[in-house]
Amino acid sequence: MFIAVFDIGGTSIKYGVLNEEGTILMDKAFPAEAHLGGEVLIQNVIAKSKELQQEWALAGIAISSAGQIDNKTGVVVHATDNIPGYTGVRIKQRVEEATGLSVTVENDVNCTALGEYWKGAATDAENFLCITIGTGIGGAIFTDGRLYVGARFSAGEIGHINLYPDGKPCTCGDHGCLEQYASSSALQEMIKETFGYTINLREFFDRLRTGDPKGMAVYNKWIDNLTTGLKSIVHTLNPELIVIGGGISAQGDFLLDPIKESLSEKIMPNYQVNLDVRIAQHANQANLLGAAKHFIDQKGG
Repeated sequence: MFIAVFDIGGTSIKYGVLNEEGTILMDKAFPAEAHLGGEVLIQNVIAKSKELQQEWALAGIAISSAGQIDNKTGVVVHATDNIPGYTGVRIKQRVEEATGLSVTVENDVNCTALGEYWKGAATDAENFLCITIGTGIGGAIFTDGRLYVGARFSAGEIGHINLYPDGKPCTCGDHGCLEQYASSSALQEMIKETFGYTINLREFFDRLRTGDPKGMAVYNKWIDNLTTGLKSIVHTLNPELIVIGGGISAQGDFLLDPIKESLSEKIMPNYQVNLDVRIAQHANQANLLGAAKHFIDQKGG
């Protein structure tokens, strides 16, 4: 069985073909053109799906998408203006009608969690939190071996925990949200405020590894912001594992060790028992894996 998989983001649309064992047989990407709106984005997905139909005997299409997604009907419950006009788009219906194939749709961070649970860092965990750190902060919750999506398919929005009341304005309309202080873009902003000019994150981490004191002060403050938010989640959910994904996770132990140390100083001792923190194993491919896993589960294996 071959499954076409798509991961819809604001910058690019990653896609590929997997088999039911979770082997990625091919994967590529193309620009999302999200600024042109949700309608153009879906048309691009449909066009690429038809191309793949000509090359592969597809059993269906599995989609991972930004936004809050009704994972049964495949409708975008809510999306920010990163993709204008995306809220309300009936992804599943549109792609099924255009291709004649079965289609499933799930939120992108939920797909990260599903992919890491199936084939990655969380294969031995039943109760865990997955957090992705990028332009914003996304979250997904697993309880008793199942994805928890909440009453309106919107659980896990940990980027919008209030960290500093009356703080920086957030895209959600509130102020002081965690992602304004602990996302990759927040770290980039802190670096610019401190040094007076822009330094890309790869160069910044190179500086940190030389022991740059000014840079380490910025990094430690950013870690403190992140773990203050994680403290609330740990005390609420009591997970056995936190999986950290997103582009910044490529820093590996240089990211992981400070998070572990800072978090252990903040949470109550009994919450530290059996709590592990790990880096996601599959990076950008986790969403493709998770989308395929969701398809397989929805279609009865």
